[in-house]
Amino acid sequence: MQELIEIIPGPDFPTGGQIMGRQGILDAYARGAGRITLRARAEVTEGGKGKSASILIREVPFQVTRNALTEEISELVKNERIEGIKGIRDESSARNGEPVRLVIELTNKADPHLVLNQLYQFSKLQKTVSIIMLALVDGRPRELTLKEMLQKFLDHRVVVIKRRTEFLLREAKRRGHVLEGQLIAIADIENVIKICRTSPNRTEAKVRLQGLAVPASLMERALGAAAFGALQRELGALAEYSMTEQQAEAVVRLQLGQLAALESDEILKEYITLRDLIRGYETLLSDDANVHRIIRDDLEKMAAKYGDDRKTEVTGDSGDVEMEDLIEDEPNVVTISHEGFIKRMPLTDYRVQNRGGKGVQGGLRDNDFVEHFFVASTKAYLLCFANTGRMYWLKVYRIPTASRTSPGRSIANVLSLNAEAAEKITSIVPVREFVENQYLMMATRQGIVKKTELMAYSNVRAGGVIGLTLDEGDELIDVALTKPGDEIVLSTRKGMAIRFRESNARAMGRTARGVKGIKLGKDDALVGMVVADPEGLLLTVCENGYGKRTPFGVNTAMPEGEVEGDDDSAAPEASDPDIEIAEGDESESDPSSMRYRLQRRSGKGVKDVKVTAKNGPVIAITSVRNGDEIMLITKDGMVTRSKVDDIRIVGRNTQGVKVMNLNGEDKLVTVAKVAQETVGDATNGERPV
Repeated sequence: MQELIEIIPGPDFPTGGQIMGRQGILDAYARGAGRITLRARAEVTEGGKGKSASILIREVPFQVTRNALTEEISELVKNERIEGIKGIRDESSARNGEPVRLVIELTNKADPHLVLNQLYQFSKLQKTVSIIMLALVDGRPRELTLKEMLQKFLDHRVVVIKRRTEFLLREAKRRGHVLEGQLIAIADIENVIKICRTSPNRTEAKVRLQGLAVPASLMERALGAAAFGALQRELGALAEYSMTEQQAEAVVRLQLGQLAALESDEILKEYITLRDLIRGYETLLSDDANVHRIIRDDLEKMAAKYGDDRKTEVTGDSGDVEMEDLIEDEPNVVTISHEGFIKRMPLTDYRVQNRGGKGVQGGLRDNDFVEHFFVASTKAYLLCFANTGRMYWLKVYRIPTASRTSPGRSIANVLSLNAEAAEKITSIVPVREFVENQYLMMATRQGIVKKTELMAYSNVRAGGVIGLTLDEGDELIDVALTKPGDEIVLSTRKGMAIRFRESNARAMGRTARGVKGIKLGKDDALVGMVVADPEGLLLTVCENGYGKRTPFGVNTAMPEGEVEGDDDSAAPEASDPDIEIAEGDESESDPSSMRYRLQRRSGKGVKDVKVTAKNGPVIAITSVRNGDEIMLITKDGMVTRSKVDDIRIVGRNTQGVKVMNLNGEDKLVTVAKVAQETVGDATNGERPV
């Protein structure tokens, strides 16, 4: 639809004027019927010193005449419905290139803009025009969308051209058949004349002519090699040739003058021309692509003959049009820096690089670095969660656009963040629409998780709402969109990870605190949360530029009779093998090290990555699949776009491989997957927004 609107922006009236707003056009194009507001093209001319202002009308709405408009305005002034008009002049002159020029003179005290608005309201300077895309489809009237209307027109043109060509083909073959009989007669003209002279009547002559057999050699001598070859291709290579009843009838009707050599040549030329036409008709009917080519040529000729510049202007009017309907739905890169600068850019601004590349400069201010980097549709809602637990709404297309080298605009100009609480955005969830049976799972730095229904955040408020209540010293680090049956993976800075069912955390209200998700060790903290993808892998990235991929493993069925609990104080039992934690090293040969086994919420988890001085602590995790691409962002603002396939798949208890070369003391700060966002799906990348 967007591409069609760019080509056909709206109706074009012969008298010009202005269409106010695009919503009526969009309604007509999308549903088959709509209403538009058509307005005259008018301008206010400010008077000079000692002169009053005037209103100049250069174009009027369609089917509104100058005389009728002049009389109507005069009547409005006479009835005192409009004040401030002292006269109206018609200065129209088609000879001077101004077919419409009405000058409305105003009094000195009149407000010209107010008068013009009153004219729009009370006179035919502005009128409502209905659009109905009505057509007969299979003999019945239907209202069609723009795309359907164009398609039905093309279908109709295909039928018309095919029927026309089939008719011409039948006529050409009928005429060619007659000419073939005449050529046979010319080849043995002596016997033909003899038969006609000795026959008692026309009927007898026709019968005897049908029995006349003309040898192939005689045909070739009479017609010539080229014409005889064409005749053989049509009738076949025969030893003798004879006439049909229709051909014999045409021969007995021949006049003597047509037997002259010159006339015989004309018959032969006509036959050859007909054969070319028949082949052309048959080629045209053999493939619809040939028919479409004819349609295209016809339209191009029509455009060249009748095409002219558009006369009616389509203007945007915030009161009548939804701006979102005019915005192209495409993926954008959205970045938020540590100092709170936000911007969006086309995804094509970042090129793909191999693993270990140096990246490109992201355009940050000194001592600033990117904290949030993701891809979202321009029409998606952004649920922006601050570190304080508060949530704000933002449409992607309302984010200011900027170049890759620009720092962007302060987020304080986009969202109403609490400056006193030093709020900063820590997680953003793209959502196209709010639906039932979906949840937001939140995770805090101290390992607390909380699940809340997505519908609880559907009431948009300018000042934001409370997303969850935090303990003192805690902060919100991540939020994910989930559905029943999903499993959550939490990862810590020291390389521990836990996997549990989202149902282990019962749904709570917006302002609830939440429950324990993972039991943290000394000086440890949560760094990330993802929804487990049974067919995907967990990408873990460390501060010194190392990373690895490890399979999540399939979702684990709940043992029969097991009761899921959500008691925050409940600790895992050592006797339960499903939640037993192995404290020793795990080797890659251990099958369990190549997956994340299911445990209960609030356990210690299993070893995810071996944290050493070489690779550094874990800074981020994300769920990936083969073929995905990721963005790696450093503290100094360097950005690398890489393929995850270049990162080795290894077990959990390993250090990983080099994923990005860092300069000097630079450190990785975050990783973002370049993928299509999802609607109603927590797997981040299965169903595009």
